[in-house]
Amino acid sequence: MAPLPHNLHPCLRRLDLLLVVVTVVSAGSSPESDLYALSKLKSALLSGSVRNSPLLADWDIETSASGGISSRTNHCNFSGIKCDASNRVVAINLTGVPLHGGVLPSEVSLLDALSSLTIASCSLSGVIPASLASMPLLRHLNLSINNISGSFPSRSAPPYFPFAKVINVFGNNLTGPLPPFGMSHTRMRHLDLGWNHFSGGVPEEYGDMNKLEFLALEGNSLSGLVPPSLSRLKRVKVMYLGYHNSFDGGVPPEFGELEALVVLDMADCNLQGPIPPELGHLTRIIGLFLYSNNLVGEIPAELGSLKNLMSLDLSFNQLTGEIPISFAGLTTLKLLNLFANKLRGVIPEFVGELPQLEIVQAWQNNLTGEIPANLGKNGKLLELDVTDNQLSGTIPSYLCAGRQLQFLFLMRNKLSGPIPEDLGNCKTLARVRLNNNFLTGSIPAGLLDLPMNDMLDLSNNLLSGELPTVIPSAGLRFLSVASNNLSGPVPPEIGHLKKLSLLNASANALTAGVPRQLSHCESLTVIDLSRNQLTGEIPKEITSLKVLTMLYLSRNRISGELPVELGEMISLSKLDVSYNDLSGRVLLPQLQGVFAVSDKTDFEGNHGLCVEHITAASCPIPMSLQSSRRFKPTMLLWLVPTASALAVVVCLGLRWGRRAWRETAKRRPVTWKMTRFQNLELGMDDVLRCLREENVIGRGEYAYTLRVDEKTDVYSFGVVLLELVTGRRPLGDFGDEIDLVHWARSVVPRPTDTAAVLTVADPRLPPEPTGLIARLFRVGISCVRESSQARPTMREVVHVLSSFVVPPADPACSVSALPL
Repeated sequence: MAPLPHNLHPCLRRLDLLLVVVTVVSAGSSPESDLYALSKLKSALLSGSVRNSPLLADWDIETSASGGISSRTNHCNFSGIKCDASNRVVAINLTGVPLHGGVLPSEVSLLDALSSLTIASCSLSGVIPASLASMPLLRHLNLSINNISGSFPSRSAPPYFPFAKVINVFGNNLTGPLPPFGMSHTRMRHLDLGWNHFSGGVPEEYGDMNKLEFLALEGNSLSGLVPPSLSRLKRVKVMYLGYHNSFDGGVPPEFGELEALVVLDMADCNLQGPIPPELGHLTRIIGLFLYSNNLVGEIPAELGSLKNLMSLDLSFNQLTGEIPISFAGLTTLKLLNLFANKLRGVIPEFVGELPQLEIVQAWQNNLTGEIPANLGKNGKLLELDVTDNQLSGTIPSYLCAGRQLQFLFLMRNKLSGPIPEDLGNCKTLARVRLNNNFLTGSIPAGLLDLPMNDMLDLSNNLLSGELPTVIPSAGLRFLSVASNNLSGPVPPEIGHLKKLSLLNASANALTAGVPRQLSHCESLTVIDLSRNQLTGEIPKEITSLKVLTMLYLSRNRISGELPVELGEMISLSKLDVSYNDLSGRVLLPQLQGVFAVSDKTDFEGNHGLCVEHITAASCPIPMSLQSSRRFKPTMLLWLVPTASALAVVVCLGLRWGRRAWRETAKRRPVTWKMTRFQNLELGMDDVLRCLREENVIGRGEYAYTLRVDEKTDVYSFGVVLLELVTGRRPLGDFGDEIDLVHWARSVVPRPTDTAAVLTVADPRLPPEPTGLIARLFRVGISCVRESSQARPTMREVVHVLSSFVVPPADPACSVSALPL
């Protein structure tokens, strides 16, 4: 071919270059045709906002002086490109390249030697080209974690991905039915269609991919029965079917025939019925996850035959009966999650003997008896949570024997005896909640000093003795020892807790004064030292706390004058100093800040304290006023007619004034005070403009229950979730005596009924994913249960909501890479 003339206009030279490439392509498959296909691929991938970016800069085609393709242009040297010995493109890997708005063009199919195409985690948009399905040598397709939409290419004509071994489109926005893979795909090893919006049923033909080792369909909107035909996948090692899917029926008993299965995850997919005892035949399985379903009946004793099982999660179901004795044979078990069921009986002693056990969660059941005495003796225990049961006896002494324990939650049981001294040496603890038991004895030395621990709740027990001292390295954020029998002073060393945000030592027998060292705890938002025997004065140093919002000092023996500087604290919104021995006078000009929003109940019981306009009845009359108010009987001669005339004037004034007030009240704005807790770039007018009813989001490949406890915020969060899902206000939309919570319960009697939930869902919500909408509704309903004891804790809510988050993709087929 003759070289292009040098004197051509640049645009014409580019046109001639394109013609040259097209001519080469039309002549047959060649490295030059690959070059053309790559040029089209780059143009499509860099569309939109990244068109002028330096991405894929080395994919540019160089031209020679004569206008042809330069000999220096070697597409095999392009980033992410791999060629064979004939310079044909056989693999493309662009993982992580930020292709925001880019699409995959149909011309990619011109790369007819391509065997592997990976464009993952790139923010790729558009649809999957139908031409991909007919690429003759394509074996590995990974388009995971992008923004691809539309439906997966259908089987319009054979061949349909004839050589595919790996298809991974995890984490996109694909819709429509699942792809039609089946008997003709005998080479398929890894099929990951999870976390999209596929709908409809799982094709029976999926059971015909007889060499499949990895199948992931979780996180979609699939329905119908789980096909028993999947039991024909004799080589499958990993199967993910749960999360947002809503199947009819339960776990197929035929799944017990999946002899190679290592992981079975069918969590959160509306499974019903009992757990099939046939699952006890899965002798190779290491992870069995069936949580957040509607499974009933007893836990099959046959599961005790799973000798390789490492993780068992049956939580959030309706399982009954006892923990099977056969579980003594699960010697490789690391995680045992049985919480939020209806289990009864004891936690068997053998649970404490399991050599590999790391996590035990059995909260919210009806378990009785004692916690196994040897639990933790294996030295590997990381977490123990048996909250909300009927457990008795003492706390085992070996829980932190391996110095690895991180979370210890034993609250709301009937535990007695002392707190093990060894817990004070457990430096790995991050959260400790032993509240609402019958624990006695003193708080172990060191329990307030643990460097990793940010929560210690020992409230509502029978603990005695003094509070331990605190060292500077302690990292507590939440400390509650309320409602015990503690005595002695609040240790001044508590000022070392620089991160402390809540201190509650109320309802004890603490003495001495309020330590001024509390002012060193710069993060304090709540201080509750009420109902003790504290003496001395309120230290003025407390007024330096910049984020303190609540200060409760009532029912003590605190004396001295009430610091008027408390009214200058911008953050303080609640102050209760009632029933002390305070004195002094807060004058009307000083009635600002917290004083302006308090009422007489916050100050009553202090006979020498006067807060003008609030405790006026208890304010003594100054001596100067007392002498001027003395009058003689002769003064009545002129006082009576004067008073009568004054009464007439006052009555007329009140009548006219009331009429005028009614007229002006309609026009004037409500007087209010704005307290800013952070230095935001907002003025009062900015806030006022938004104080409208419609802006209210909630009401507390507390107004409902008039009770305040730790579950009140959970109830409020549930109301907000129901508002978000239904698009309705908590009050006013359902009649005078019906609120959002009662309405939601009446119209959706079964929160697990996804179809019923969707009938009340806000029509402004996107139609997909329907499973997510239903799950959020279910969480909201669980948070607003009538009994506060039946509601989950916020930690438990976070645990459930965290399961909705898309997990990271792992394109590899290796089971060892799975996070268990």
